[in-house]
Amino acid sequence: MTEHCSTVVFQTNPAAASKKCRPLEQIDASRMARHLVIYQGDGETIARLIPEADARIGSLAEVSVVRRVAAHNPDSFWAIARRTKDFGSPQAEGFVALLFLTREGLNDLAARKFNAHDPDPALLTPAGQRPEAIYVWAAYAEGRLAPAVALVLQKISVPPYTDVPLYARTTTKDGTRFTESLGFRRAGDIGGADASHLYVYERSKSKPTNAPAYDTYHKGADRRTLSVTVARSMEDWLRVASIRSAVYIGEQECPFEEEFDGNDFSAIHLIGYVGDEPSGCIRIRHFAEFAKIERLAVRKEFRNTRLSFQLVKAAIELCRAKGYRRLYGHSQRRLMNFWSRFGFIPMPGGKGFVFSDFDYVEIVLDIEPLPDAIRIGMDPYVIIRPEGRWHEPGILERSAARPVSRPSVGFVRQ
Repeated sequence: MTEHCSTVVFQTNPAAASKKCRPLEQIDASRMARHLVIYQGDGETIARLIPEADARIGSLAEVSVVRRVAAHNPDSFWAIARRTKDFGSPQAEGFVALLFLTREGLNDLAARKFNAHDPDPALLTPAGQRPEAIYVWAAYAEGRLAPAVALVLQKISVPPYTDVPLYARTTTKDGTRFTESLGFRRAGDIGGADASHLYVYERSKSKPTNAPAYDTYHKGADRRTLSVTVARSMEDWLRVASIRSAVYIGEQECPFEEEFDGNDFSAIHLIGYVGDEPSGCIRIRHFAEFAKIERLAVRKEFRNTRLSFQLVKAAIELCRAKGYRRLYGHSQRRLMNFWSRFGFIPMPGGKGFVFSDFDYVEIVLDIEPLPDAIRIGMDPYVIIRPEGRWHEPGILERSAARPVSRPSVGFVRQ
């Protein structure tokens, strides 16, 4: 992303750096970084990568300092690895290191008083606390590792980091061009100090651009905004039931027991919104080798929008996030053209059949799991986050900040 004096390193192809790039929040991480993974580096990873980067660039912080900062806030050090089939043992080849600054820390940075070689812990916010600024402390990503910056941005586009501005410094012409191409601009006055030696990236004040397609709804959105979220409460389920009742029972005259078929409480439901109005839904059921997408419904007053497309795309992305490689569904024959737009094809050897007065065709779609798909061996805190919110810290990991009050010592097997 950027290269900085004293403690920050970034290596990239100079020719690539001179090309026109998109602003950070417009980079499609699922496409640009699909062959990469990032994870919070441990002490061993830090001890290996820092000397390697220092040998190429020089003037980095000591390993002990980087370890201390990462212990203060684990989000400060993201190791970059190429995606392999051996998900449990990623081999980091690069990293992005960040400093989460307090107001005083930002003021010191602007006034050129900040010691980046050995940051004062009092100037850094701990895990779970919203910082005043995020400083790109170190970035070392050669060649094909560079797109990992988009993955790191995803990690810091959720609470408590949502909308917090990014700051960086550059020391070469290539680094400056690359930084500016990502949407950074020269900083102005900060706390009464001339901060023109810094670059700042002011992030969107609306919903994060990098939010996954299945978690884009934010209450209070413009009435024309289309968004999708996972149903997580009984109130959400009532929204789903109301939409499907209007479409399938009201319009298509489907019998109640055929529409509400006993599978709703063993499935995931996505709700589509137009502004704040629940306007569409889709259901996903998961099996060992495939996921089934079904019960797509959009209220008739909103069918002039592209909400149906957003719902299907969101369902596909959620299945990719869960590691699925094959999707299955039943399409009414008259709607085959719609499903083919997403790549669905009639299942080879599949049979046509009829239920609830419509004729159907079995359809399938082969997909690739997302680079950071949920899997055994990844951060256990991610796996216990709320469904569809794997990109945001959850309540259970925030509870980890409390001292252990019920240790396992003395446990008696019953």
